[in-house]
Amino acid sequence: MMNTGIAEPKGSTKTEKILYWVFTAWLALGMLSTGIVQFIGTEEEVASFDHLGYPSYLLIILAIWKILGVMAVLMPRLPLLKEWAYAGFFFVSSGATISHVVLGDGLSDVFPSILLLALTIISWYLRPASRRMKTS
Repeated sequence: MMNTGIAEPKGSTKTEKILYWVFTAWLALGMLSTGIVQFIGTEEEVASFDHLGYPSYLLIILAIWKILGVMAVLMPRLPLLKEWAYAGFFFVSSGATISHVVLGDGLSDVFPSILLLALTIISWYLRPASRRMKTS
């Protein structure tokens, strides 16, 4: 690569692109799998929501938004939609983390939401220029 004196945008090196896709695939798998489990409404998932104090009908709403969010993050283009999807992933993961911590749940209950939160932040941070909003 020729040095033009202009700083390369984040996510422009081959290593960063590979890392982006590794973390994004892991994030997508996590959000898709939890979305499917919530959509199905397994007994364990309903019990978990009851424990957190949330109504069970919220499961289907979160499930649909997670699945749509995964599609938005993985699709090419549509950077504004991607920003909204990342924001939704951030809110749902941080909300789950805080809910578990406030109730005094153990690390085994808190860790999955912390992991999804970390994957959301890392994927968002590493996204290539082609997946970012254009700034003026």
